[in-house]
Formats: sequence, C-alpha cells, structure tokens
Amino acid sequence: MQGNDTTIEDVELSGCKVVDKNGAGIRQEGRNLTVRRVYFHDNENGILTGANADSTIVVEDSEFGNNGAGDGYSHNMYIGEIKSFTLRGSYSHHAKVGHLVKSRALRNHILFNRLTDENGNASYEIDLPQGGPSWIIGNVVQQSASTSNSGLVSYARESKRNPESALWVVNNTFFNSRGAGTFVAVASDLGTPVLLRNNVFAGPGTVCDQASAIKDSNFVGDPGFVNAAAWDFHLKSGATAEGKGAPPGTGGSEPLDPICQYVHPARAMTRKTVGTLDQGAFELGGETTIPCGATEPADAGGTGDAGVDAATGDAGLDAGSGDDSGGLPGGDAGADGGASGDAGADGGASGDAATDDGGCSCRVGDSDGGARALPFLALVAALWMRRRR
Repeated sequence: MQGNDTTIEDVELSGCKVVDKNGAGIRQEGRNLTVRRVYFHDNENGILTGANADSTIVVEDSEFGNNGAGDGYSHNMYIGEIKSFTLRGSYSHHAKVGHLVKSRALRNHILFNRLTDENGNASYEIDLPQGGPSWIIGNVVQQSASTSNSGLVSYARESKRNPESALWVVNNTFFNSRGAGTFVAVASDLGTPVLLRNNVFAGPGTVCDQASAIKDSNFVGDPGFVNAAAWDFHLKSGATAEGKGAPPGTGGSEPLDPICQYVHPARAMTRKTVGTLDQGAFELGGETTIPCGATEPADAGGTGDAGVDAATGDAGLDAGSGDDSGGLPGGDAGADGGASGDAGADGGASGDAATDDGGCSCRVGDSDGGARALPFLALVAALWMRRRR
C-alpha cells in the first residue's frame, strides 16, 4: 500500500505469497498506518513495511500466527526504518523460523502483549536490531524449546544505526522453555545501561548479558503461575511475586507504569494495582473491564481509542500521532528497496549462542514483488479500508 494515513480494522488477512517470498498481509510503503483487531496468519510476512522516516505505525488488539516462509528472512511482523512503532494488546505466536516482532523503528513501544512461541520454532520473540529508545512494558514473552536463537529479546545487536540507544524493560513476565539462553541480549558495545525492573524471569538462562544493566526488583524463578504448561502466566494466590514490585519510575521522560495488562485473546485492559504493585505482567486481582486508555467499561461501546495513552503519548493511538523525534533516511546499506527489507544483513534466523547475534532479516524482492499481491490487497482495500484525511 502506498497510501498515507490508512486505518485497517476487523479483517482477516491470510495466504499472501509471491515468488520472491516477500508476500505480506499488509505491505506498507506509505506514511502512517493504524491496525486494529486484525488477524494475520499463514502469510509469508504478516506486516512488512518500508523505510519512511516520517511514518508512525500503531498495531493494537491484533493476532499474528504462522507467518513466515520458513527461510529465516520473513516474520510475523517486520517494521522498517520508520519514525515510531507501537504494538499494544496483541498476540504474536508461531512464526515460521522468523521473529514474533522485528522493528528497525527509531522509537518502539512494545506494550501489554502476549508474545509466546509456545511449541513453535520461531527465532527471537522481540528483535530491535538497530536500537533506538524502546519501551518494553507489561508483556508476556515466552520462548519455545525448539527455537533457533537463544535470546528472547535482542537489542541493537546488528548495529546501533539509530541515533539514540536506550531500553526500558519493566513489569514483563519472561518464560524460557529452552534449556539455556539469554532473556535480554544487548550489543556488547552498548554504552547506555539497560533498565530491568519488576520483571519475572522464569526458566533457565542469563537475565541480561550487559554487565552495566540496572536490575531492580526482578524475580528470578517460578513465582507461582496458574498453569505455565498451558501458557497461563497469571499469578496464583500466594505467589512470591505478589506485592514485590518497586515504583516503576520514568524512562525517557515517559512513565514506566504498567497501566494495562494483556487479556487473551488479543486485548489489553486497564490494570488495577492491588496494594503494592506485583512483579511481572499480571496483577493478582487486578483485572478490569476497562479497555486500555479508556475511561468507560468495555460494554459501553467503542474500543477505548479516544484517550491519550499515558505509556506511549500517542493521542488516541492514531496513525498520525506519536512522538515528534527526528528521523533517518530509509534504507539498509543501500540495499533496502521500499518494503522489501534489507539484503540479508542479519545473516538468517538460525544459529545459537555463538552465531545468533545477527538474528534474521527480510529478503530483497523483485521490483514488482508487491504488484503480484495487488489483486488481493485491492479487494481488501475495497471492502475494508478506511482512509483518514
């Protein structure tokens, strides 16, 4: 899609394939995109974007599953070098060798999602290969036993091409089903200390491989999950993480409070703190029926988009909103051709502790690769697309 200020809601996108394996449910080349309540499955990529330095992309309450060509160069979602990316209240799982979330955006807000590969063979759960100020708050992040990479979160490990590097990881629940690994893996030469606060790190592995990382009030081990075998990482009564959280504070002038929590399937609801804040992504007894960012109950109509999200600053989560930070010209080493991604710069999704420092990428496509998918996208556009002026 080359249009600007596009909103797509309440549609299922499946089966997008092209010869060069860059087929995508949404292949975004224009400026600004908002996606709500969309189900992406069994595409070569769920969302694949170009490198528009003025573009803001917001995805909320959506599901991504079984996307990828199985080649390590395609993902559930692959966000290019854009101005900002927000993923909220969404469920990403079972990417075929690729990542559950990959973003080269200058700024990233990964908030209140379920990013669980379960019994699949995905690579990283979150890959932010070029760094940039990034807020990872209130997510459930689980790595499968058969993953091709040992890290759950990978940050700036390809390059620090984005002009700033800062990472805040707050009130997430991590679960590693693999025999070893690193929960938060960062570039070896990253000068800014990563902040890890109020997280739960369950399963084997190193919490963070940065010696200078700030680790505050995290729980390492099994705090008492309702049913981890069924991927239910809510805390049960008497859990050791109950009431053990520290004040989240601020990061990059933004509040780090976990104001919402994920509700399955593919929603985020306001999180009510009961007494002292719990560690992890869920508050014991903190469930509400108020959509994240709203003030009205869920059954009162609407999706809660009208307010300003305190954690993101995105007014109403509109495609045209977001931060006003500067951007970079698009393109990876001169190889990035619009939405086709970079020329295999990260070296594939395979590899382990000694070889997984690059993650995986997206194959450069033919110049008409997007055109092959146009009949499908045109049909979707005609039936479901709404342009914002």
